[in-house]
Amino acid sequence: MTVALQASLVGVIVGLVIGALGAGGGIIAVPVLTYLLGQSPHDATSGSLVIVGLTALATLPAKYRLGQVRLRQGILFGALSAAGAIIGRIANHHLDGHLLFVSFSVLLLVVSVLMMRNARTQRRTEQSAASPTRQLAAQDTDRPGTDSAVGSSPSPISLIATATLTGMLTGLFGVGGGFIVVPILMLVLRFTVREAAGTSLVVMVIASAVSILTGLAAGQFHVDWPVVLCFLLGSTVAARLGGRLSQQVRQSTLSFLFALLVFLIGALTLTQTLLAAG
Repeated sequence: MTVALQASLVGVIVGLVIGALGAGGGIIAVPVLTYLLGQSPHDATSGSLVIVGLTALATLPAKYRLGQVRLRQGILFGALSAAGAIIGRIANHHLDGHLLFVSFSVLLLVVSVLMMRNARTQRRTEQSAASPTRQLAAQDTDRPGTDSAVGSSPSPISLIATATLTGMLTGLFGVGGGFIVVPILMLVLRFTVREAAGTSLVVMVIASAVSILTGLAAGQFHVDWPVVLCFLLGSTVAARLGGRLSQQVRQSTLSFLFALLVFLIGALTLTQTLLAAG
């Protein structure tokens, strides 16, 4: 199988994940670019930024038309994440490749556990909303474009801290940060699952763009464009399918399956990195 075909096929998986969950594309892209497509850790994180940012951008219009994007809140969160993205991108080029991937693997394992817990919470909410006495309330809460899902605003300090952390992870590891943004928007701003996933795309686009510009300004942004473009071909097309899939399948089921995938990737990446270091 050629490298171009491999990149396109894996791009399909990444696109499905971003389209369905609004998160997680970079988590898959970085280890795949390194271990399957033979790129260095630093080049893989650079390529992942391009893939995640453009795939999120391609998914955004459809989510917006469905009323699942709160643009103002997304732009605010994304703008606040810019400083963290700059710091993370600078730190990326001062870390040893093995240390970078050990840290990334640990991040994957932690995220997988958190997402499994979130999937269980989503399933309980879905089961509760499906009961006859609560169906009407559930429909009102999850109707695209409704404002009833928004709760009280978070404190400025917690919002800035969370956004900065999201930006740092984006710049450092080449991930979009959606796996942090989605639960934060749900828990703090009381967004529905679909609104949080849609709005997180705005944050991913902004944080990725800032990280890319920071790398370019420092002359430390290297991308294998033929591979990345093949990857993008698969991911941008599949992202639209992922958006449709999210309307047909229980969100808790998607979240659980993705959490399992992240755990396996994290375990394999950590094992490969430690073996290579030995």
